[in-house]
Amino acid sequence: MADYRLEASWSPVEGSLGRFSFTLFNLSDDPLSGFTLAYKSPARVTGEHAAEGAVLKRRVADFHEVSPPEGLTVKPGDSWQFSVEELTNGPEHVTSGIKSACLTLADGRQVPVSVVDLVHDVAKRGALPEFLPKGQVVEPFSLLPWPLSLAMRPDNVAPVALYPAAGSRPENIEAIAKALALYQRLFPADDVPFSLQPVENGRPIRFKAESSIMPAACELRFTAREIILASDDAAGRFYGLITLAQLLHGARHDAETFQFPVFGNIADQPRYEWRGCHLDVSRQFYPVSDIERLIDILAWNKLNIFHWHLTDDEAWRLEIKAYPELTEIGAKRGPGGVPVSQLHDDAETRSGYYTQDDARRIVAHADALHIDVLPEIDIPGHSAAPLFALPQLIDEQQAPDSCRSVQDYSNNTLNPAIEFTYEFLGKVFDEVVALFPFEYLHIGGDEVPHGCWLASPACKSLMEKEKLADTAELQSHFMRRIKTMLAERSRKLAGWNGVSHGGGVDRDGTLLMAWEKPEVGIELARDGYDIVMAPGQAYYLDMAQAEGENEPGASWACFTPPEKTYAYEAEGELPEELRERIRGIQACIWGVSRANFNRLVFPRLPAVAEAAWTPCLRKDWQRFAAIVRMWPKL
Repeated sequence: MADYRLEASWSPVEGSLGRFSFTLFNLSDDPLSGFTLAYKSPARVTGEHAAEGAVLKRRVADFHEVSPPEGLTVKPGDSWQFSVEELTNGPEHVTSGIKSACLTLADGRQVPVSVVDLVHDVAKRGALPEFLPKGQVVEPFSLLPWPLSLAMRPDNVAPVALYPAAGSRPENIEAIAKALALYQRLFPADDVPFSLQPVENGRPIRFKAESSIMPAACELRFTAREIILASDDAAGRFYGLITLAQLLHGARHDAETFQFPVFGNIADQPRYEWRGCHLDVSRQFYPVSDIERLIDILAWNKLNIFHWHLTDDEAWRLEIKAYPELTEIGAKRGPGGVPVSQLHDDAETRSGYYTQDDARRIVAHADALHIDVLPEIDIPGHSAAPLFALPQLIDEQQAPDSCRSVQDYSNNTLNPAIEFTYEFLGKVFDEVVALFPFEYLHIGGDEVPHGCWLASPACKSLMEKEKLADTAELQSHFMRRIKTMLAERSRKLAGWNGVSHGGGVDRDGTLLMAWEKPEVGIELARDGYDIVMAPGQAYYLDMAQAEGENEPGASWACFTPPEKTYAYEAEGELPEELRERIRGIQACIWGVSRANFNRLVFPRLPAVAEAAWTPCLRKDWQRFAAIVRMWPKL
């Protein structure tokens, strides 16, 4: 148990966004004096804040440091109370309160402080609601995402296991072995759906290669004697095996509702080629084992892109051998001289990053499951961590606090007028492309602060030389150079929709993700970009699911219950003539703590998966609700 504990409550105040009240408990055996308290909260105080019982010494984005009244001593068992008003935003959820806290003692030691979820004075505490209905099915088959078409007769008795028919080629036996291993990782306590040898009361799978079947598609034909799995590529074969495993999984777990087919057929193919899930590991670090588990879940849901957000203001998470400082300094989190973190972290200094061997392991794991790994190096904004680690990236002639990002970081943007910026990125890209074979490399490009480079003499000189009207055009100048650097390394540019600002980049070989709102996707498509739809209003899985104060999550985009995520149709937003520009859709997971991960991500991630695979007219919310209860979580 920690020696100190911080509790916070919020109460409404007329004419403002409310009052934060704090109580620090001294649970140690020694009196506490001459200290400062640091806490992190997205409900930031403004420059015109009012504090009672404390003095605000420093604030960096969500990081706040306060000191008690001079001479205050908190005796063992006693507490210190203070409050602040004039917040930038009112805390709407329990996770909007205190993320973490620590004390700096009189002797300079920094010690952790335990924290709890926010208490709303006007909120009624209680069990969190269930957003899934019980659900019901018309056809007794547990398939998610639902296939293009099926016509089958169920059997009351499911086969003991499925196995390769006699004479199966080695690659087909290997495919069954991979699907079997995936199932055992996801459901280690279950009976296995596959065997590599004949099983009494089992059913053989006969594989057929049919060139008329599109990529990643398959057909399954069921008889009492065998199952025929027809496909034209390894991905289609793998998804067919996933379908068989899902059918058997449901028949075993809920035999009153689901059965295994004895006759009939399934024709299945993906709706979109890009079926993605993004994970931010900069703000919230996940161990390799969690990432592999998430990739397994993506495969079970027939998603095929893992977008790995490796860098941001809070931390740089990928080992770069040319610049070890990026992880030695930029991957550290906590109090003191290291970059201050914003979300879900301990108060103690710690480091978390992925070695290049870790990256190779994750890429290989994903590749075996027909998932491509899209690495993201977020530039030119969201770069506080590399700027902290490598001071030579900073324009010393630019004032230290000349601009702030939307997250309230000061000068967090790489300078496009410093040649070392491109030398640095070139070496980073060299190592990244050696680790990640996917044809795209994501370079971020979002939330560059307006006017961020106007205080840099070097940037002003570059703008005059290149006749650039504003910083948006300077960003476009930077992005075009980055796109050329990627092309020299045989990679295409992927980015957020901010890449299009100031004229954007060459549309050929560029893929942009529309995240701010659905209308942005329409604008990008009209401008000639290929797009992935990932609107925060439907597909950001860190958004709270309801307005309730006790719900975890954020709410800047909206509240998104699972039914809304399931019902959203990205294609429906676009005029018919622009729909060919949609490459696919993607869920995004930003800074979600491990404690809240399953509550926020599931069942909304499988809902996105069904939208990515299943034609709109084949979707059914009640059927989805009945099936998704059996699906794996992290």
